[in-house]
Order: sequence, then C-alpha cells, then structure tokens
Amino acid sequence: MQLHISPSMRSITISSSNEFIDLMKIKVAARHISYRTLFHTILILAFLLPFVFILTAVVTLEGVNKCSSFDCFGRRLGPRLLGRIDDSERLVRDFYKILNEVSTQEIPDGLKLPDSFSQLVSDMKNNHYDAKTFALVLRAMVEKFERELRESKFAELMNKHFAASSIPKGIHCLSLRLTDEYSSNAHARRQLPSPELLPVLSDNAYHHFVLATDNILAASVVVSSAVQSSSKPEKIVFHVITDKKTYAGMHSWFALNSVAPAIVEVKSVHQFDWLTRENVPVLEAVESHNSIRNYYHGNHIAGANLSETTPRTFASKLQSRSPKYISLLNHLRIYLPELFPNLDKVVFLDDDIVIQRDLSPLWDIDLNGKVNGAVETCRGEDVWVMSKRLRNYFNFSHPLIAKHLDPEECAWAYGMNIFDLRTWRKTNIRETYHSWLKENLKSNLTMWKLGTLPPALIAFKGHVQPIDSSWHMLGLGYQSNTNLDNAKKAAVIHYNGQSKPWLEIGFEHLRPFWTKYVNYSNDFIKNCHILE
Repeated sequence: MQLHISPSMRSITISSSNEFIDLMKIKVAARHISYRTLFHTILILAFLLPFVFILTAVVTLEGVNKCSSFDCFGRRLGPRLLGRIDDSERLVRDFYKILNEVSTQEIPDGLKLPDSFSQLVSDMKNNHYDAKTFALVLRAMVEKFERELRESKFAELMNKHFAASSIPKGIHCLSLRLTDEYSSNAHARRQLPSPELLPVLSDNAYHHFVLATDNILAASVVVSSAVQSSSKPEKIVFHVITDKKTYAGMHSWFALNSVAPAIVEVKSVHQFDWLTRENVPVLEAVESHNSIRNYYHGNHIAGANLSETTPRTFASKLQSRSPKYISLLNHLRIYLPELFPNLDKVVFLDDDIVIQRDLSPLWDIDLNGKVNGAVETCRGEDVWVMSKRLRNYFNFSHPLIAKHLDPEECAWAYGMNIFDLRTWRKTNIRETYHSWLKENLKSNLTMWKLGTLPPALIAFKGHVQPIDSSWHMLGLGYQSNTNLDNAKKAAVIHYNGQSKPWLEIGFEHLRPFWTKYVNYSNDFIKNCHILE
C-alpha cells in the first residue's frame, strides 16, 4: 500500500502496492493549505490506513481481486452489519417459495421427465428453464422415483412370499430320493423304534418331544440339535408326526440315520385312529370353504389398495396368508392329549428351531397347575420381536373380540412349549379352540388373520405359565439385526418368519446356527446339493 501526495498538494492518493487499484483519492481545494492542516490530515490517515489494510487483506483472502473501491466492502460487509441477508440466502428463500407454489399444482400429463440428475441439468441448460419450471420438473421426478421405489418394494415382498411358500429344489430332491429308498431298501423300512423299545413310547420316565412337520431336513436338524445338546440323550424320545406324502421319506431318514441312544418314532397323521373328520372339524372347514383356500392360495394383490398400505403392513398380511396355516400339521398341537393318551407331559417343538442347550430341566419346571409353559412376547430387550400383545393379532373392531379380549394382554409364543397333558385333559381348551375357529370362519376371517396362534391365545387363556425368555429366543426368521450374543446363549432359537435358514432368502449371518447340525457328509444331502 502506498501514499502519493501530488507536487501541487492538490490531491492525496492511497493505492495498492501494484499501483493499478486506487483505494482512496482525496482532492484538496486549489488554495494554499497550512502545515497544521496538512499535519492533521496525515494524522487522520495514520489512523485510517491500518483499517484499510485489514479490509484489503480480507478482500484478498476471499478471492475478490477485482474490487476497485470501498463499494466492494460495502456489498460484502453491509448486509451483515445491517442484519440483512445476502444474495445466496435470498435465493434459497425465493426457491423455497417457488417450491411451495408448485407443490399444490397439478403436473401436466405430457410433461417429459429426465431419467437422471445429469439429464435434468442438461435440459435446464438447453431449454432455459425458469425457476418455476425447474421446480415442477423436480417435483415430478421425485414423485416418479417414489412410486417406482414403492412398487419395487411391494414386488420384493411378493417374491419373498412366494420363495417362503415354495419348496427348495434340494429339499424336494431329498424327499423323493428317500421315498424311493423306502421302496427299495428294507433297512429304510425297518420298524421305528425297534420292537423291544416300543414300551418306552408311553413311559413317562422319559423326556418326550413332539415334532409335526413335512420337512425332512428341518426335522433332522431339530432332532440332531436336541440329542447333541442333551446331557441325557438316552432319556430322549422324539415323536415325529408328518403327512401321508412325506411319511416314507421321513421314515427312511431316521431309519438310515440313527440318533441312538435317543429314540425316534415316525408316524403319519393317517395312522392316528383318533384324527377323524368328526374329531377334527378344522379338516371339514378347510375342505368345504372355497373362500378360505382362495384367501391362502389366491391372488394376494387383487383387492389390496397398495397406495394406502405401508410395505410393513403388506408384509404382515402376506405372512398371515401362508398356506401352512390351513395345514392339519399346523393345527395338530391342539389335539396332543388325545394323540398321546398315556403321556403326562411333552415338549412340543416347531420345525424351524434349533436346540443349543440341554432341555431336560424343562420337565422340572413347576407349571403351577397350568397347562402351557411358554415364553411371553410382550417384554424383552428386542422391542420389535418382544412387543406382542393381543392387539397385534386380533381385530378389536369386531364386537365379539372387543367383548371377550383385552388388547393390552400379553401374548405368548408357539415353537417351544411345555404341555401338561394330564391337566389339559381336565379342561375344555380343545372345544374353545374349535368354537372360536368356527366363529372366525363365519365372519369370513374378519376376527383374525394370522394362523393358529390367535385361536390358541383364546383357548389357553388362564392356562399359561410364563417361563424364562432365555429358554426360547424368537425372530431369527424376520429380524436381520438379531443380537448374536443373545442367540448364542439361548436354549432354543426360533427362525419364525419367512426367512427360514434352509431358504436362499434366509439371513446369511444367522444361518450357521442351523447349518451346524446339517450332516453334509450324508450321501442324500450331497447328491441333492443342499445349501452348497
């Protein structure tokens, strides 16, 4: 910075060091001035120069090299000093105003939308969009992408539902090969258990497990995990119940793959004399109501207003329409006292569980005169899995439901239940179950949608003894962020939900808990390429 005083003393100029920018120029009148006046002027400039220097430094640092006067500083510092907004803030305010205006306007039918942000910028440049047109196109693009994202989410849920309802090729192969083995291999047809062990099937000194399934691979994992985790495997008796089409293959598997010293019995539903149409009205109900079969096997999109349905609600509805819910095997647990008339206590297991701890202490739990020992699902660390109350399962706008049930009552879980059959036989649980099932059928399934648990929640009301939640951990079939440490500690882990571990849609990080008990050295498993 330099100070120039003209020889005539008529002007004083302050300029930058490159002499091209004049910062200040003071003209002095064409008359003689005294040295006192000159001294005072220089003194004022001495105070002024540091301020000018600081402003020049600010301009240089901000990259404004073309400011030629204090007007540059005024434009920059003025709005801040006077509390005004600068141009960028004014631009944001104006654009927000435009967005509000176009949010209520209808988008023209023939409006051509760019496919990407870069194309939008290119169209703006080529077509000279004004701010309002740009905002309208932007809104239309966002709404289009939201619709496409929503549609893809619903398509994903439908595909997942079909995958969960189908039989994987490897498991179908296993069933066919074992069925063929049953017809050609006498050893695969040997009696289970051997004749000398038949009295054990009704001996209450043993620990009796009941498993109802048509999935051979899943059954093998449940039985193997129970035996390997037990401190007293010689006390274990498994009663495996399956349907007629799977019986030969299921029998072959356990005949050829012994789990001794544990004992396994395999029976088909058609081998129980008690399971007649008169005793099991659910069979007649399912067979005689075409609307029910259409509900579970029909078009799940038809009639559904997807624009007003959230993906989470749609997923829940799809799960409730799984065909397994009209299978007799799924309703079989309500007939345990009649199917096993000589047994006093059994543990009923679902086929999508893995046993990781010795379950023999379950027989020592005092049920306090109750029928069903179960884990409650309304309290726990996992608020998503363990937050189920009756309101989650029933339609409380239905007058019968509103009259008889409390929406805040805690629910409990199927999957691993201790049943006191001797106490059960003194109750009317089965009759209550049938009564409410018929009422729901009469109301066209408007009282509840989800499977066999809701009628059981009603039928077992007042007959449930809560047990510690560490015995039964749920949610591994629909909760991807399951706590792995808790899963390792649980006695039984349950893959309830669509993402079963034997399906490709199963969660990879949770699958090893299950595959640990798959015998990959078995020739049938290898030849069917199961979960390679």
